[in-house]
Amino acid sequence: MNKLPSLTIFFPFYNEEDNIERVARLALEAAPKFADDYEIILVNDGSLDRTEAIADRLAEESPHIRAVHNRPNVGYGGAVRRGFAEATKDYVFFTDGDGQFDLNEIDRLVALLDQCDIAVGYRANRADPFMRKVNAWGWRRVIRMFFGVKVRDIDCAFKLLPKTFLDAIELKSEGAMISAELLAKAKYRGLRVAETPVSHFPRTAGAPTGANFKVILKAFRELFRLRRHIRSEGLR
Repeated sequence: MNKLPSLTIFFPFYNEEDNIERVARLALEAAPKFADDYEIILVNDGSLDRTEAIADRLAEESPHIRAVHNRPNVGYGGAVRRGFAEATKDYVFFTDGDGQFDLNEIDRLVALLDQCDIAVGYRANRADPFMRKVNAWGWRRVIRMFFGVKVRDIDCAFKLLPKTFLDAIELKSEGAMISAELLAKAKYRGLRVAETPVSHFPRTAGAPTGANFKVILKAFRELFRLRRHIRSEGLR
């Protein structure tokens, strides 16, 4: 496997004091396998626990780690946007801060780059409750109907993107709509997207927020807003 010219790995964290150190150290182990020039960005999204303090300590301990803080919390999409804005390397990989993915499987994404512009994972055996899987199936159908984005796992937080693409678009989503917005804008700009299966593990610490009713409602509000935005730009 050829290495990337340079790589940013970032994670959004919200109240992940029990996960952040383990995840950051796994990233430090994995990153040199994929690029000699790399950085790891810990995006603390207004956490109310010890996440901020741990992130700052980790940044002090390693020159490869940076900690940035949203104050107050701006939501998942806002945290992902912050990570994109802070990234300085040629390729940007992001995943969630709950430790449910194997960072060594970034090699699966890198291997796809000879046939695509953006490489994304899909959870081969999704380790989530049944109703969350049902909700994800319905959301995928909605995104396909609205934007024609045909990927198996729209919200899988295991994506590798070129920084040039991220610099060329303006992302607006503050919530769970962020991945759909990313892939919709890639589609309408003619970028090639390829998929690969990745492992997914049960959460071992912390509490998920994605199934929260307010999060779901916000995602649908942003869905219609993105639809209007894309139409206004004449992309569809």
